[in-house]
Amino acid sequence: MNILFLSHYFPPEVNAPATRTYEHCKRWVEQGHSVTVVSCVPHHPMGEAYPGYKNKWWFEENKDGIRAIKIKTYITANEGFLKRTFNYVMYMIMAILTAPFLPKADVVISTSPQFFNGLAGYFVSRIKRAPWLLEIRDLWPESILAVGAIKNRTVIGLLEYLERFAYRKADSIVPVTQAFKAHIVNLGVAEEKVSVIRNGVNLALFESVPKNTSLANEWGLKGKFVAAYVGTHGMAHGLDTILDAAERLKNDPDIVFLMVGDGSERARLAQAVSDRKLTNVVMQGQQPKAMMPEIWSITDVSLVLLKRLDLFKTVIPSKIFESMAMSVPIVLGVEGEVKGIIEQAQTGLCIEPESAEQLVAALVRLKQDSISYAALSDRGRPYVSKEFDRKVLADQYLKIIENLAA
Repeated sequence: MNILFLSHYFPPEVNAPATRTYEHCKRWVEQGHSVTVVSCVPHHPMGEAYPGYKNKWWFEENKDGIRAIKIKTYITANEGFLKRTFNYVMYMIMAILTAPFLPKADVVISTSPQFFNGLAGYFVSRIKRAPWLLEIRDLWPESILAVGAIKNRTVIGLLEYLERFAYRKADSIVPVTQAFKAHIVNLGVAEEKVSVIRNGVNLALFESVPKNTSLANEWGLKGKFVAAYVGTHGMAHGLDTILDAAERLKNDPDIVFLMVGDGSERARLAQAVSDRKLTNVVMQGQQPKAMMPEIWSITDVSLVLLKRLDLFKTVIPSKIFESMAMSVPIVLGVEGEVKGIIEQAQTGLCIEPESAEQLVAALVRLKQDSISYAALSDRGRPYVSKEFDRKVLADQYLKIIENLAA
């Protein structure tokens, strides 16, 4: 079977959509299928082409058996609504223009967000005369409306129309949460057309490694109880909660907050750390995927946070699976479906979103209660091994694709 996958992000980018796409496609290649991924030149989140890449009309490489084609687009940093929108729209246009030159496809998959990447699948599938599977990793435009990125009612109405159009025209839809499925079905989409494939974790990559003491020393974390936020520093995450908690813990010399990643809010947060003289906050930039197990090895608690918005009750941040695979207890500041997972797995403590006071209390408790800490830690890997093994999920996904192609 020939699978054509449109993804705005792909390795060497290290964000969640790039990882999900790569790990699924790699598994499908291992199962004997031909997979082509069409993406931008890697540039997220800095807005500059990664070393070894240029923003060319067509660049092709082999990535573990995946034919990875990167097409020219307008590249920009992960900040500034208009610039990013132009980046997304240009990718869609370029994907459509290059479609006649892409290999034969038995099915076309596109993933959203970014929404225009998802919508590109409709046009490319028509050109390739193949069924279209639309993957939904986040509700769009709901997610950008929730954080106030768009306020123009005319624009909002147009985007909502395009959302319904995409759901209606897709031959199959694969959201990553049950809540997303409920939203899509409530818009009038036939339930049998929607199949949930949640995010998971590559258990071969994320397995326990000895504590990287040299890295801990390099980052000034030696002998500290480290609470780490690893991921995008964006508008949705409410990371000021970390700074407020650090303010409350200024006089505790043992607890340190580690923030690893990049995003539209990182510069503002770094300035706030400086202005508030928070010596117990360590900020590091985006790291290669291969570094993640080393980072988790020096982490005592994983922080998974989002703003207090009803929309975020529908999401499942993928970093929880990495944390559990690495036996790192979680402090979860998100309500809804993901809270149910953490409570069922008994691998962390749940707090109210954006509550610095509860975050402090949870960290102090985990630091002082070694028995509870060990219990939360020990349950993580067995749980994800059973429920969220990426290979198993990729195989379930493949069955949906095979049925669609047939």
